[in-house]
Amino acid sequence: MPTVEERARMLGITFPEPPKAVANYVPTHRVGNLLFVSGQLPIDPSGNVLATGAVGKSVGIELGVQAARLCAINVLAQVRAAVGNLERIAHVVRLGGFITSACDFTDQAVVMNGASDLMVELFGDRGRHTRSTIGVFALPKGASVEVEATFEITT
Repeated sequence: MPTVEERARMLGITFPEPPKAVANYVPTHRVGNLLFVSGQLPIDPSGNVLATGAVGKSVGIELGVQAARLCAINVLAQVRAAVGNLERIAHVVRLGGFITSACDFTDQAVVMNGASDLMVELFGDRGRHTRSTIGVFALPKGASVEVEATFEITT
């Protein structure tokens, strides 16, 4: 059975250096066996935001899905930095998604599947999680998507 890191490589995923906090917060915080990861934007390895603007207006659903997937990759990069490797993830507990949305856009859950699907692709049943997806007016740096997460970590 391939490791999570091997599955990621097979999917063409490389984990970037995790972005530093841009305000007065920490990227991760561990309480017991839970690791909370602050919201991550769809920032590519060159430092650019993949998608900016409102989904359903200036951003199509497919680009929104790709942005959510990139947010999830950045979430996992934060986990790697905090605990050493992704094999320490016993379970993906929860994802929270924020989607910059046009006023009449109601497919936020479809966009958030970009992050959820990645977790299941990489972790199998350990990747099945609870989730909230919320449409918002604006996000930092004009990003279309932001994803936060909670993980159960092995000791």
